Amino acid sequence: MKNIFFFLLLILFSCEDSINQDQNPSLTFISSEGTYGNGDGSISVFSNNEKIQTLDNIGDIVQSILVEDDNLFVIVNNSHLIKRYKITENGLTLPGIEISTNNSSPREMIILNNKLYFTNWNSKDVKVLDLFNYSVTESIPLSGLPEDIVTDGNNIWVSIPQLELYDQNSGSSVVKISATDNNIIESYEVGRGPEHMLIDGDNLWISRTFYNSDWSATYGSSVINLNTKEIQIMNYGVGLVCGGNLVKLNNEIYRTVNGGVAPIDSELNLNTVAKIGNFQNLYSASANDKSLFLGTSDYISPDTVYVHDEIGNQVDIMIVNIALPGDYATWSQD
Repeated sequence: MKNIFFFLLLILFSCEDSINQDQNPSLTFISSEGTYGNGDGSISVFSNNEKIQTLDNIGDIVQSILVEDDNLFVIVNNSHLIKRYKITENGLTLPGIEISTNNSSPREMIILNNKLYFTNWNSKDVKVLDLFNYSVTESIPLSGLPEDIVTDGNNIWVSIPQLELYDQNSGSSVVKISATDNNIIESYEVGRGPEHMLIDGDNLWISRTFYNSDWSATYGSSVINLNTKEIQIMNYGVGLVCGGNLVKLNNEIYRTVNGGVAPIDSELNLNTVAKIGNFQNLYSASANDKSLFLGTSDYISPDTVYVHDEIGNQVDIMIVNIALPGDYATWSQD
């Protein structure tokens, strides 16, 4: 009888251990850009889709956020700052630290080999932040205003949509930079207005937006095969209501279009019949392994992020600060 009792206890404890392993604490961070010139950018922190913390008034235009280990890095564009906060299961530990980028107008970032690479409009370069001493150690000059930045682990890719400020997105190149010596290896002509990028296997996907003389928008996509260097380019036409985000969901690539995200095939055609979401005020999209986030804004507090599962069903709503939910990051405790 004792043996049976201990056997049952062993099964119970094993089940509890399994449940605890599957339920490691996880957090979702959503940044809101804020209104220009007012320093009211913010970050909302969610645990199991319940808001547990808000960081208010952290600067002028929160451009992008990135999780690396137990750190959250934040780029504040018009305050020309990079901020770093420590992450615990209870949220972000304050006050954090901040690094000035010397009026560079920082935009997007990646981390590779203990270095944070970030794009900058005012200085027209990619700067390198050493994560051991938190100092900017290098600048990689570019012939235009860089936007997005991604890495394949060996090289860094940067999109250049504009040559000068307000130039109607006449830039048309994506440059490849060696992570070994930070030199530009190649430049690829991918069509006007390359913005957001996503690497999936051997393909580098690129969303594009550019403007005609009357500032009417034309939207498109491009893809580079990283092995063959073949480039495909597709323009979707003028006036299509479409944003610039690319996401991977359920092993497919999606692009924002008409208030939602639609699958994009190998020929760059958008399958709008399979579009997820239909929001008049869609501002941003992001995805992880389990969830799709569609951020909306009407400039009236609060703003709303709609959460969908991996097959497109809406499963939750997250309420964030005004204005413009622009970037997303997730963290889980090991």
